[in-house]
Amino acid sequence: MFERSLFQNEHEMFRSSVRKFIEKEIAPFHAEWERDGVVPRELWLKAGATGLLCCTIPEEYGGLGLDYLFDVVVFEEIARSGFTGPGFLIHCDLVATYVKSFGSEEQKKYWLPKMVTGEAIGSLGMTEPHAGSDLRNIRTRAVRDGDDFVINGQKVFISNGQLCDVLVLATKTDGLSSGKGITLFLVDTSLPGFKRGKNLEKLGLKAQDTSELFFEDLRVPASAMLGNEGEGFKLMMTKLAQERLAQAIRSATVAETLIDMTVDYTANRRAFGQTIGDFQNTQFKLAEMKTDAVIGRVFTDHCIKKFMDGQLDEVDAAMAKMWLSNLHCRVADECLQLFGGWGYMWEYPIARAFADSRIVKIAGGSIEIMKHIIGRSLFSAARGHERVQSIGKSADSKAGDEGNRAVA
Repeated sequence: MFERSLFQNEHEMFRSSVRKFIEKEIAPFHAEWERDGVVPRELWLKAGATGLLCCTIPEEYGGLGLDYLFDVVVFEEIARSGFTGPGFLIHCDLVATYVKSFGSEEQKKYWLPKMVTGEAIGSLGMTEPHAGSDLRNIRTRAVRDGDDFVINGQKVFISNGQLCDVLVLATKTDGLSSGKGITLFLVDTSLPGFKRGKNLEKLGLKAQDTSELFFEDLRVPASAMLGNEGEGFKLMMTKLAQERLAQAIRSATVAETLIDMTVDYTANRRAFGQTIGDFQNTQFKLAEMKTDAVIGRVFTDHCIKKFMDGQLDEVDAAMAKMWLSNLHCRVADECLQLFGGWGYMWEYPIARAFADSRIVKIAGGSIEIMKHIIGRSLFSAARGHERVQSIGKSADSKAGDEGNRAVA
């Protein structure tokens, strides 16, 4: 059987502590949080005290300065548990990463220690009612007024929106430009003019708060800018591969977990004098899913390694995200079918996993955008090949002309 080789003993020891945290601090309460539509802030503080948040943040900013695999362990174990409420991935892998990568020294010293402890919860404000995957068309405006910027607009589908204390906010500072007119700000959500909308009711991810956010003459100092004015789109593009890798990591883990869960169920559930697992159809279905899950896991681990080596490009990240998202949804659907009527009952984890799965084809860039990225790269390479051939033919033609003239 396939064995992973990414992790060392220290990672596995950390994995054990993450599992114990989930068993003690999340499992007994998650059903209540699903009804509430949000997890309590106390969970974030407990996670911070246990060392689960922002594992890669350097010690000078309050973190542990660990490698990316420690974050991966947290993401995997949350995914394996099926408890989708804690928005740790957004907080750690995106918001803290933006601050660490692009923040000023003042911003890093102020926000990162609080994010490590869970005192400050992070969120990412990019999607708008009229701009999802097409971030160039956002309408939230930031207009300079002396040493400040005044922000007006709205965001939607914002994870951690009900709880967030700090928001990486994408705005337009140049309305005439597209990508080059986007600027990021690090917004303190306690400022006047920041308003939270309702906690949105979703198909899945019931315990994870997802909100509309509104900005009404929100005044922020120019020092709240993340990076330089007009460079927001470029900064966002540098982090998309990491975001999509995180989505693939989650989907790979969920697919494996659901397959194992279904094997256990069908090995014991009986029908027509035998177990469900004795039927050839069950074995063939699970055999296909298991093989695809192993293929997905191998490629995901390959992408993790490339990311840690600074070599993960947008195409590999898009392929990982596309393959694993499709697999995640297919496994959730086919495994639920093998559970029969019980699979449709909310009390069974497979039912919640099915509802939670559908977002993965949308979040972090839709499947269609992933196909566009991959397809564009293929034709870009083909055009490059054509140019090389054209140059070669021109050189051959010139050489032939020179030879003809010499003969003449």
